[in-house]
Amino acid sequence: MNGYYYNDESYIDHENQKYIGKLQRYIDSNQIEKNEVQKLKPWIKKQGLLSIQIYFDGVLHYDSEYTDQESIQNENIRLTDYDWNQYYTVKFADGEGQVSMYGSYGYKIYMLSGIVSACISFAVFLVLVICGIRKKMKYISELSKEIEILEGGNLDYPVAVIGHDELASLARGLDDMRISFQEQTVRETHLVQENQRIITEMSHDIRTPITAVMLYTEILRKGAYKDEKQLKEYIEKIDYKCRRMKQLTDNLFEYSLVTGETEIDLEEPESYEVIFYDLFSETGYYLEQEGFQIAFKVEWIDEKIQISGNYLGRIMDNITSNIIKYADRAFPVTVSSLKEKNTVGFSFTNTIRASKEGKESTEIGLHSIRNMMSKMGGRCETQKKENNFCIQLLFPCVMER
Repeated sequence: MNGYYYNDESYIDHENQKYIGKLQRYIDSNQIEKNEVQKLKPWIKKQGLLSIQIYFDGVLHYDSEYTDQESIQNENIRLTDYDWNQYYTVKFADGEGQVSMYGSYGYKIYMLSGIVSACISFAVFLVLVICGIRKKMKYISELSKEIEILEGGNLDYPVAVIGHDELASLARGLDDMRISFQEQTVRETHLVQENQRIITEMSHDIRTPITAVMLYTEILRKGAYKDEKQLKEYIEKIDYKCRRMKQLTDNLFEYSLVTGETEIDLEEPESYEVIFYDLFSETGYYLEQEGFQIAFKVEWIDEKIQISGNYLGRIMDNITSNIIKYADRAFPVTVSSLKEKNTVGFSFTNTIRASKEGKESTEIGLHSIRNMMSKMGGRCETQKKENNFCIQLLFPCVMER
């Protein structure tokens, strides 16, 4: 049914007839006379969007659209002035009158359809909102279960990230936290295993010279030596073993000191040449005093790096100490500069001295160097080919802003 139906004359006439019937019944029930037409106002108001004009003897006596009814009667508006209107006869208690009626009958339908449409739209909106809320609540419930799984210690269980809203950002943050905790747990586990390995090896290496010292001291205590020469030989061996134990304990202390430091403050960025020029000179001079030859193959790279002066000094002490203990003085020690992608550094290469006593090193010094380089953001790499040993240290370059 379209809107034209409510403007059709037959429909309007049908509605007018219906309201004329209601009006006639109201007049009859209240015995309204011609001069009491004002009594129709409550009925007209009750009907809603309806206006009427009443004519007596062809002259307009009442118009519901106007409040001043006396002025209407004085204007002497005749029925014939509006002959295009349709008029209906209504009987009052003391005579008949002609009634012209106009009602906005279609407006009620439009209003009703508007209300129905609004209700349907609101219902659809409410359904969509409820579905959205249920979906979010389901996601929140899922996140809650996943958090309980993570609280139980299962860091391998990934947190579901769905969508791009605030909940998804929260889930992404939780998953990043999970990965961070997992990596930290792996690092801590690796560190514990590494410490256990170091302690086990150090215990073995320290126990060996202690056993030898106890044996030699027992010989000396009993006087079971041939002559003064053999006595001096045993004393020298005891001294060597004691120095070896001191070196091992010093290395263990250095390692525990480095692993115990959680954070360090790096110095301001400085050029490669400024940082390493004096350091290489002092190291080369010291090794030359120990009887080594130095092959200096360093190019001063035009880059800046950040270091910890304390760490770098301890690293160079470890390197020189290892060279003195294990390098063959008959071959030169080569110092070279390195540049790889966004890193720069240096390397020390030496020939390994043949040892009659076999391998005694636990490489704890190298572990300390690796830890210190890692905390400075760099890395330590070692290479061993036949009798040659090379240690490489690389630092990240600092980009100019």
